[in-house]
Amino acid sequence: MIETVTLLAFIPAAMALNFTPGADMMFCFGQGLRSGAKPALIASAGVSAGLMVHVLLAGLGLGAAVSTLPWLFDVIRWMGVAYLMYLAWGAIRYGAVSDDKPAKPTRYAFWDGLVVNLTNPKVILFVLAFIPQFVNPAIGPILPQFLILGVIIALGGFVVNGLVGVFAGGAGRVLISNPRASRIMGWVTGGIFTALAIRLAIMERA
Repeated sequence: MIETVTLLAFIPAAMALNFTPGADMMFCFGQGLRSGAKPALIASAGVSAGLMVHVLLAGLGLGAAVSTLPWLFDVIRWMGVAYLMYLAWGAIRYGAVSDDKPAKPTRYAFWDGLVVNLTNPKVILFVLAFIPQFVNPAIGPILPQFLILGVIIALGGFVVNGLVGVFAGGAGRVLISNPRASRIMGWVTGGIFTALAIRLAIMERA
């Protein structure tokens, strides 16, 4: 479906994007620091699932609505701000997860990653700006090409963000036995989520 030359150009570009620090990477880092390696990996899977939803919407042409309707952009953006602040409050209030403070079921980590990604309208605007450069309507339907290219970005993002979360989780396990360090990690994680919320709140439309 997609020409080999196109893939050879797309994959390095996608890898470069995956390794560029961004909101998703920082979210997985914060998740790992607070809850450990496994929830961070699950959260990374949620982020990648959210990306695929954006890719699907862009491939269907629905993503254009986000870039042309200012109010829709703002609704999605402020939902994301509210959710990130909710996560920040939970991290600050309860601190890092320890043996006497069991973690939430891992499905919640997936949900958190999914919602954080879906409520960032910049992601779909990025998809609309980046992927069409590698789509060729002359060789076949557009939507399958969008999905194939989206899977490449999503898989790379899952690996990179997941590894960042695992690293943070390992560091967190070392400090978790100290109650004071646990509280500090909670504040650090809350600060990361708050910073992401502020970044989302002050972003300008593309």
